[in-house]
Amino acid sequence: MKCRHCHTELEHVFLDLGYAPPSNAYLRSEELQKPETTYPLKLYVCEECWLVQTDDYTEASELFSSDYAYFSSTSQNWLQHAAKYTESITKRLGLSKNSFVIEVASNDGYLLKNFVANGVSCLGIEPTDSTADAAEKIGVPVLREFFGMTTAMVLAEDGKLADLICGNNVYAHVPDIDDFTQGLRIVLKEGGTINLEFPHLLRLIEHNQFDTVYHEHFSYLSLTAVLRIFTKAGLRVFDIEELPTHGGSLRIYGCNDNDLRPTAPAVMALLQREEAFGLKNLSTYQGFQEAANKVKNDFLAFLIEQKRAGKSVAAYGAAAKGNTLMNYAGIKHDLIDFVCDAAASKQGKFMPGSHIPILPPAELAKHKPDWVVILPWNIADEVVQQQQQVLSWGGKFVIAVPELKVLA
Repeated sequence: MKCRHCHTELEHVFLDLGYAPPSNAYLRSEELQKPETTYPLKLYVCEECWLVQTDDYTEASELFSSDYAYFSSTSQNWLQHAAKYTESITKRLGLSKNSFVIEVASNDGYLLKNFVANGVSCLGIEPTDSTADAAEKIGVPVLREFFGMTTAMVLAEDGKLADLICGNNVYAHVPDIDDFTQGLRIVLKEGGTINLEFPHLLRLIEHNQFDTVYHEHFSYLSLTAVLRIFTKAGLRVFDIEELPTHGGSLRIYGCNDNDLRPTAPAVMALLQREEAFGLKNLSTYQGFQEAANKVKNDFLAFLIEQKRAGKSVAAYGAAAKGNTLMNYAGIKHDLIDFVCDAAASKQGKFMPGSHIPILPPAELAKHKPDWVVILPWNIADEVVQQQQQVLSWGGKFVIAVPELKVLA
């Protein structure tokens, strides 16, 4: 396998999580008796450009199907994050009714609905029918395509050049990251701005966030790698923000390489921090497997201990990261009774690999488990606040990542 960006031969394994089904491939009851397709889940690091990437086994069309079950609007915190971003970027760029905004991977319209409400012309680009349908129902226009140079050229020929192109948690999801980035340049208006948010590789390593690794994430990104990718595409990163979302994310501000806006000191400062942390040192990557194994083993030991003590264990949040954790640890229905999730698109289905049933949150009160494992640990505070009833029967919340921790 060669690096998706610089085409260097990949020799160094960053993380090997064995075989797993796609993390968002939730199963219907009639599918439980059929063979389940699994793929190797292995990451490599390129010692030339330092892009961390999955092994090439799956196609994007297999992962982001028409019945894709992830809806961004399920999380209230994420809705607030999107609304706050819309307000701040509108002020910063002076967006108005004469502006045009494109969001790549617009999902169910969770973000663009704010621009629609403000009278700013916009377009969502979203390949999954389930989420695109939801977006159109609330007045968000959607182009149902995978984004890349081909789509960008069609938009550009139609005069649909963007003052702002935004993409939250999509940059890691594209198999051809060079084609995607060059597409951004093609559809960007002169003087326009690109905003991309993505989980920061530094935080993944620092906080043992191995469960954020799944097939839908083709790349794991540092600013070091992104700068090289942008430069090749004729773009420049002129500012960054560090965000708490998803365990620690970056929001980059990009522009054409001939744009007159100066590069903010924060860009060089973060590059220096990444190098000091060791993101350009192979030993940093080669030691991560052991850290992941410790998280897995501690979690397994906890579940076995609770079962031996006669305690009942449920989980909350049928998140992709939870599927990575449970499939790597080999956890099945005998250790976790069920998973609750607020997304109607997941309820009544089963977790891929583990086949644990997914139920509505109301089932917590019915079964009164002794322990509730919060699988999407990045929204643990939100879950605890919403599900305070668990404490009323003496139940407790626990997370496994970045380390085993009892929350209440």
